[in-house]
Amino acid sequence: MKNGAKLALEDGTIVKGESFGYETTKVGEVVFTTGMVGYTESLTDPSFNGQILMSTYPLEGNYGVSEEHYQSDRIQAEGYVVREVCKKPSRYTAQKTLNDFLEEFEIPGISGVDTRDLTLKIRNHGSMKGAISTEDIEDEELLELARNQKSIVDLDLVPEVSTKETQIYGQYNKTNVAIIDCGVKNSIINNFLDLGVGVVRVPYDMDYRDILDYDVDGLMVSCGPGNPERMGTTVENIKKLSNRLPVFGICMGQQLIAKSFGAKTFKMKFGHRGANQPVKDLKTGKVFVTSQNHGFSVDAESLKDSDLELTQINLNDGTPEGFAHKELPLKCIQYHPEASPGPNDTRSLFEEFKETIEKY
Repeated sequence: MKNGAKLALEDGTIVKGESFGYETTKVGEVVFTTGMVGYTESLTDPSFNGQILMSTYPLEGNYGVSEEHYQSDRIQAEGYVVREVCKKPSRYTAQKTLNDFLEEFEIPGISGVDTRDLTLKIRNHGSMKGAISTEDIEDEELLELARNQKSIVDLDLVPEVSTKETQIYGQYNKTNVAIIDCGVKNSIINNFLDLGVGVVRVPYDMDYRDILDYDVDGLMVSCGPGNPERMGTTVENIKKLSNRLPVFGICMGQQLIAKSFGAKTFKMKFGHRGANQPVKDLKTGKVFVTSQNHGFSVDAESLKDSDLELTQINLNDGTPEGFAHKELPLKCIQYHPEASPGPNDTRSLFEEFKETIEKY
């Protein structure tokens, strides 16, 4: 471990602690996640691109880092904020420490800070622009970096995480799905492969005609970082595909599909991030515990003027967690049925989508 580290927030807050990870300075939107485990999955989740991640659970790194838990090929978060970091993990599968993990991907970390107080601040104020540094930097300089960066609302983050070329996973099977990659997690791809569904992963801006050339049986629009309002090309392609293929959307995928049918989205105050979000199905009354990671949401009122029907809501704040088309084989959810990390309450949704494709 090195020496000191600092975190600055746009409201003037300066927090000082101990540094770990890489010696550098980074900026991003400061957000918190409430999961007790899953720091490897969260840090490598493309949806955290452009954000400084803070864990509400007080101890991180205690079971080390294993590459089998990666959700992409690198750490996507800009920095990591924790109460305490474990220097000597105690799990036989660990391949490296959390400190080594951050150093490998040149990400700064700060520990020894009151994450409970910072979480309360974000809940009251909302997610804030921030800057984190493990270098020797003056407080005012770090604060200026935090304040002068662009808002996440104005950033184009999906191009940074989407595949640049089409990738095919597994052999072509009886059932094959195209995934529009806005920041897809490895576990989503693996869930399809486990069911014997072939996957064609395409760039976020691939033309709909080129997607159809792969002769797929269904379409999934993936999760991803940033503002769905900046994804106009993807929305236009979804419009052309939604009446040709069964469609399934996860997280940002739900937001983009909603936009393709005329609904609206908005930026949430502090979003949903963690593995313990309760979701209620409006038809069955059943409640699921879900894994979530998003800072934008579909406007429920705007769904009323579309052909989409609200099917699920978040029990904490009532925001839309799922909708379906009134006629087409189209279904979307805001949470993550693949978990990683999180509960597996809704993993069956992958099987349901496969069944929908096979019946179509």
